[in-house]
Amino acid sequence: MTELRALLTRPDADTATLAATYRPIFARIAEGNAARELAREFPHEQVRLLVAAGFSRLRIPRAHGGDGATLRQLFVLLAELGAADPNVAHVFRNHLAFVEDRLNAPEHPATELWLERFRRGDFVGGGWTEAGSAKFGEIATRLRTVDGVTRITGDKFYATGSIYADWLDVLGRDENDRVLTALVARDQAGVELADDWAGFGQRTTASGSARYRDALVDTVFPAEERFAYQGLFYQTALLAVLTGIARAAFADGARALGARGRNYPLGTAEIPARDPLLQQRIGLLATRVFAAEAALEKQSATLDDVALAHFDGADEREPLVTATVRTHEAQTVIVEAALEVTGGIFDALGASATAAPAGLDRHWRNARTLASHNPRVFKERVLGDHYVNGTPPPASHAFLRPQGQGT
Repeated sequence: MTELRALLTRPDADTATLAATYRPIFARIAEGNAARELAREFPHEQVRLLVAAGFSRLRIPRAHGGDGATLRQLFVLLAELGAADPNVAHVFRNHLAFVEDRLNAPEHPATELWLERFRRGDFVGGGWTEAGSAKFGEIATRLRTVDGVTRITGDKFYATGSIYADWLDVLGRDENDRVLTALVARDQAGVELADDWAGFGQRTTASGSARYRDALVDTVFPAEERFAYQGLFYQTALLAVLTGIARAAFADGARALGARGRNYPLGTAEIPARDPLLQQRIGLLATRVFAAEAALEKQSATLDDVALAHFDGADEREPLVTATVRTHEAQTVIVEAALEVTGGIFDALGASATAAPAGLDRHWRNARTLASHNPRVFKERVLGDHYVNGTPPPASHAFLRPQGQGT
């Protein structure tokens, strides 16, 4: 089976080694997080620092120049990066997903080319969602091939990470109406990236629009061959960043409470840090962070089960259903934890905590924005139908697959 999936192997990374490699870099990135957020300063240096260290190659086997990390290790580390700077962590989402796709893919003439690009530090941004009012799954972006040269034309939004990227992973349809993923060099005529993201969170992820006008396409891959758990991978990346935000907000809140010098008249102790009610508030929020971290670890491990089934040539359907259910469950746990922690820290602090220079609002703004990408109400309904009626959860990104091909 490995002849067809030459890049996908059994992960063998050591967790302690990964932590020793990347935690010092996360600490450096955390130092300027609040200031960058306040000034809306794009973290180009921080992204390249991580790429140079190998973070963009975490899942690539060591024999091919990566760390050979499990998916669980990948997302736990992404959560740590999210605590340091959630914008930087979110920028890596599309790149890591494209790498995962190449690891799962059948042999392709471009496989070695992309491996070499990853090793030299090339970075991939995203371009799937259509701009305008198109329904999810409707793709107006078009690819045409003339004399062996393929070009792409269309408009995308939510192009997260694109201004940091060397390559853009763009979804479009060819002359035969097949859905393809096209890899487009960012630095060329016909590609225009706009910093027009107006959200109150994710302010430096470059999640704005991208315009393609007869841009040259480097490589195309059939979208229907994308790895089976890609939708779950994308969602888990969001959950990892949300977990990191909850961790960072809690740490900032606990630190701020310890530094407060006076309490409210109705307080039960003169020093806020000694007030049992405020201690209880921080203690409760600590349990929410714990729940988010535990949910992420348990859920991301189910993605490893799907990947290993693929590697072994086994039936992926059952582990994929399990992973889908766990991802939907983890979404509600982690989203609710992140929103409670990022808002709840203010219940233990004074009005001075709302001062803009303190930057504590950034935690809630970023959490609320990330949580809005995939509203959990729909996932909770799917879970209810599954547990009550035994209905299998719908496949993620099913619109990429031919009709009749489900989970």
